Amino acid sequence: MTLKIEKVSAGPRTIIRLSGRLQAEHLDELRAQLDGGGRGTGVDLDLEGVTLVDVEVVRFFITCEEHNVELLHCSPFIREWMMREHH
Repeated sequence: MTLKIEKVSAGPRTIIRLSGRLQAEHLDELRAQLDGGGRGTGVDLDLEGVTLVDVEVVRFFITCEEHNVELLHCSPFIREWMMREHH
C-alpha cells in the first residue's frame, strides 16, 4: 500500500489523515499539505492508518511537534523511535 493523504477540517484545526507507508520520498508532499493548512488555523497529523515509517519521517515528526503540530493516534513504536532519535 502506498501513502494516502486526506485533509479534513475540524473547526479551527485541519487534520491531515495519513494511511499506508510513509517514507522520505513523501515528505515534500506532506510539507505542502501542512503549509496549505491555512493562516490562523492549526494543523494536526492523524497517524492511525500509518503502517510503516523510515528514519527521515521520524525526524520529520519530531520537527512537527516542535512546531505545535499534534500527532494524533501515534503508535507506540513510532513514539519510542522518536524519543530515541530526539536524544
